[in-house]
Amino acid sequence: MAEPILDIRDLRKSFGALKATDGVSLDLKPGEIHALIGPNGAGKSTLIHQIAGSLQPDSGEIRFEGRDVKPLDVAARARLGMGRTFQVSSLAPEFSALRNVMLAVQARQGSSFRFFRPVMHDRRLTEPAKEALARVGLSDRADVPAAELSHGERRQLEIAIALALGAKAFLLDEPMAGMGPEGSQALTTFLDGLRAEAPILLIEHDMDAVFALADRISVLVYGRIIATGTVDEIRNHPAVREAYLGEGA
Repeated sequence: MAEPILDIRDLRKSFGALKATDGVSLDLKPGEIHALIGPNGAGKSTLIHQIAGSLQPDSGEIRFEGRDVKPLDVAARARLGMGRTFQVSSLAPEFSALRNVMLAVQARQGSSFRFFRPVMHDRRLTEPAKEALARVGLSDRADVPAAELSHGERRQLEIAIALALGAKAFLLDEPMAGMGPEGSQALTTFLDGLRAEAPILLIEHDMDAVFALADRISVLVYGRIIATGTVDEIRNHPAVREAYLGEGA
């Protein structure tokens, strides 16, 4: 069996008396989508912040490709290949889709935009950026400012940026948030293919999307994982039905 790309063991984080992360263990394997679900306030975002490096856990292990990444900051983890998207987009809205991805290529290469270099004609930047846009299906939107892209397209652009940075795993924080049924379906189809690029840890409230995509699901309630299993196992788990899905699920 393949070794996990991301391996979390007994992670703990408290804020005073509140145990936001209470002994969480989970992993992400090559080629899979592992969904993390739970009610509001369960601690999902706190967990993702710890994995990505923006919040330091009190104890426990976070290993990425076998390496202990707890001492590393967000940027260092991103350079290792931990690709994160956010509930609120962090794109440069006035820049075109292509220019947004070029910034990621520039960061990965360690090159500079100084001295008035005609960057839009620099093939060392444009070619990798165009390739990343093509991989997420945005080639025909390359010249469109990020602010004018649809919600789903902005999510795809964030993923193109992560690909340009060399993502080996994706941490996707509620990518369906704010989408209508058509947008959710389109993004579900896109994410289904993305797992071939890199595995995905998916936080999502849209249960139709979760059940359509996930190879495994972990259920987080009050900072603790109460169950991990396949879609069918989670659908039929008594504690999950009571705590989260509801008896009619």
